[in-house]
Amino acid sequence: MSKMIFKLGKRAAATLAGTLLSLSVSAQEIPLDRVVAIVNDGIVLQSELNTRISLVREQLQQRSTQMPQYNILRKQVLERLILDSLQLQLAEQRGIRVSDRQLAMALENIARQNKLTLDQFREAVIAEGQDFDTFREQIRRELLITQVQRSVVNSRIRITEQDLRNYLESEEGKANSHAEFNLSNILLAVPTQATPAMIQDAQQKAAKLHEDLKAGADFAQVAISFSNAPNALKGGELGWRKINELPVQLSNALKNQSIGAITQPIRTPGGFHILKVNDKRGGETVLIEQTKVRHILLKPTEIRNAEQSRLKIYELAERLRQGEDFAQLAREYSDDPGSGSEGGSLGWTQDGQMVPEFEQTMNATPIGELSEPFRTQFGWHILQVEDRRTQDVGEKVIENQARNSIRKRRFNEELENWLRELHSQAYIEIKE
Repeated sequence: MSKMIFKLGKRAAATLAGTLLSLSVSAQEIPLDRVVAIVNDGIVLQSELNTRISLVREQLQQRSTQMPQYNILRKQVLERLILDSLQLQLAEQRGIRVSDRQLAMALENIARQNKLTLDQFREAVIAEGQDFDTFREQIRRELLITQVQRSVVNSRIRITEQDLRNYLESEEGKANSHAEFNLSNILLAVPTQATPAMIQDAQQKAAKLHEDLKAGADFAQVAISFSNAPNALKGGELGWRKINELPVQLSNALKNQSIGAITQPIRTPGGFHILKVNDKRGGETVLIEQTKVRHILLKPTEIRNAEQSRLKIYELAERLRQGEDFAQLAREYSDDPGSGSEGGSLGWTQDGQMVPEFEQTMNATPIGELSEPFRTQFGWHILQVEDRRTQDVGEKVIENQARNSIRKRRFNEELENWLRELHSQAYIEIKE
């Protein structure tokens, strides 16, 4: 489970590979550990491979998944360790770090998902025979890998205005809600420069696996044994995915599919996919309560202290009640430069945009009425509620959702492309 990455040159790593095989003590060789792979400037040790294999086997047993042949499992786990090593080395090169606070929050989330406190979760990990410090460091590494993936892959994704328009004009983009699928997948990867013979071979292999699955073969077992996807060792589990966030070829194949369905092999740029629908649920429209509000803010200054600001806001409140123009007083007296020049207008706001004291007063004030003066961390306010409305997801929110959907759809494809490039450009030597 633990991964040790030594900062070595390639020749030094190769030399260490031999040195670690054994140690001569009094003419008797005592085996310590051995290198199973050299990965750029790092190494993967037999001990860490054994630990990871044991962990995967325990996870498979907990899910009652049939165990693949040892050599197949070993190959999959070693390949995953190599990719992890490459990404961890890149994190070090880029100065990407996981703080103790981030790690603590991640562990608390894992404990919460298991309906345990952090102390209870630590005890449960130890009771299963695992070292909690080792477990903790593995979570740190997984967080590092996630950060590297987001940093690199998102920087490779470009979303143009035309991409956005095309999406918003599509049937998917016009829909207010989207079906979500709980999916598992099997990927038979095809290299970027694959020959027709290589493509045909992958297609035939995918067709054979599909036949086996339709005949009753266990999907998780097949994924562990044959899938090239990053989630292969999880039995191909993808979790919940919105249909509009999947590559077009996959989303088209899922339309009208029922729970339990297994798709025909689907050709994508990365290879051939087979999907299983574990569960399905629909989306729903989100309505937002919005308030149109304007305010005047007075805050302490060098020439007006806190008490003088309080007295002044009460004076302005009285002048407003006497009929003076709100916009004119806001332009003349408000210390909020953004809204002051606009007659105090904050436009349409919604919960979460303002500080709690402001929201509480705003929500308690009837349309057309003035509030009593009140204080927040910014100073003294008086506000007027101009209107209220229930708004379906606005245009800006829709655009943001569209951008996120496009990015998420492309992320999985681009992640596979990047991992293949990272692997192909690396110095990797497997020690049999």
